[in-house]
Amino acid sequence: MSLSLRLTGARVLLPEGLADTDLNLAAGRITDARQPREIDLSGFLVLPGLVDAHGDGFEKHLAPRRGAMKDIGQGLIAAEAELAANGITTAVLAQFYSWEGGMRGPDFAERVFTGLEEVRPRLDTTLIPQLRFETPMLDDYDAMQAMLRRFAIPYVVFNDHLPHDALEKGKRPPRLTGQALRIGRNPEKHLEYMQGLHARMGEVPAALDTLTKSLAAEGIRMGSHDDRTQAQRDRWHDMGVRLAEFPETQEAAEAARATGDGVILGAPNVVRGGSHNGNVSAIDLAAMGLCDALASDYHYPSLRRAAFLLADGGVCDLAGAWSLVSAGPARLLGLDDRGRLTPGQRADLVILDATTRDICATISGGRLTHLRGEAAARFLA
Repeated sequence: MSLSLRLTGARVLLPEGLADTDLNLAAGRITDARQPREIDLSGFLVLPGLVDAHGDGFEKHLAPRRGAMKDIGQGLIAAEAELAANGITTAVLAQFYSWEGGMRGPDFAERVFTGLEEVRPRLDTTLIPQLRFETPMLDDYDAMQAMLRRFAIPYVVFNDHLPHDALEKGKRPPRLTGQALRIGRNPEKHLEYMQGLHARMGEVPAALDTLTKSLAAEGIRMGSHDDRTQAQRDRWHDMGVRLAEFPETQEAAEAARATGDGVILGAPNVVRGGSHNGNVSAIDLAAMGLCDALASDYHYPSLRRAAFLLADGGVCDLAGAWSLVSAGPARLLGLDDRGRLTPGQRADLVILDATTRDICATISGGRLTHLRGEAAARFLA
C-alpha cells in the first residue's frame, strides 16, 4: 500500500526553491488534501526523487564475478536496493547489444530483459529498459527490432565502439586477446568478426536511415552517444534521434541545443571536475545552459553529489541544479508525472539530512523503498 502522510517541519524543494511547507501524500500522489497522519521531519530536506536517464551501475549486481550470472532477477532486486539508497525513484537501465559479447552480447541482453519482466511486479522503483545498440551489427538489425517489440523496450541509444583506426590500418586492436578470452571466444575468430563489421561500414548509413524511420514510427525514443561534431549530431537529428547522450565536445552539445534536442551529461564528470578521458567538462556545459539532464552513467551516488556541487559552486541555484536530476530527465523520457513536488505528481521523493545531506529515506510512488537512521525513527514512532 502507498503511504497517506503529512510531512511537516522539513524544507521542501518546490520548482521555485526551498520552502517551509507541509507536503501531503495519498494514493501514490502529491495532494493538496491534508492527511491526518503527521511525520515531523524537522532538520530534513525533502526533494523530488532522482530520475536517472542512463546508468549501467546495475551490471555489478548481475555478475559480481565472471560466471556468477545465475539469477538475473535477484541481481535486479539488489540493484533496486542500491538505486533506492541513492534516492533514485526512476532509473533507465542501459543494456548493451554489442559485438563485444559476454555481458554486452545479445544473449545476455535477452536474459536481462527477461529477468526484468519477471521481477518488475515486485519492485517499487520504476526501471526502464534501454537498449544500447552497436550500429555496425548490420546482420542484427532485424533481431534487435524483434527484441524491442518482445520486451516493449521504449528507448534505444546508438553506439559504435569498434576500433576503426586500428582495423583500417590492419592492426590488431589493443586488449583483443583478453577481451576475446573473457567472453569465451577464440581471439582470431573475434578479430575476424570485428574486421567483417568494419569492412561493411559503408552500408551502415542507409541501414540506419531505414531502422530509425521504423523505430520512430513505433514511438521508440532514440539517442546518440558520444557525439563529437556538429555534423554527427545534425545527422542524428535528421534521422529523428532527438537525445544526445554524453556529447564529447561543446560543438556537439551546441548542435543538439540548436535543433532543440535534449542533452544528457554524466554526473561523474561533474563530481570529478572534468571528463576522465579528456572530453569537455560537464560543469562548463551546464554553466553555458547546454545540459538538460545529468545521468549516473556508471556511478549512482554521483547524481545527488553532482546536483549539490553545481548549486554550491554557483553554476545554478538548488532548484535549477536539482531539476537536472529530476524534472529535466523526466521530461526527456516523456514522464510528465514526476520530477516536481506539486499536487497531482507521483509521490516520488527523497529525504535528506539537512546538515550532512545524507539520504535517509526514499519514497517511490508513495511507497518506502529506503529508510534509515533518524528518519526511520520518525516514521516508526
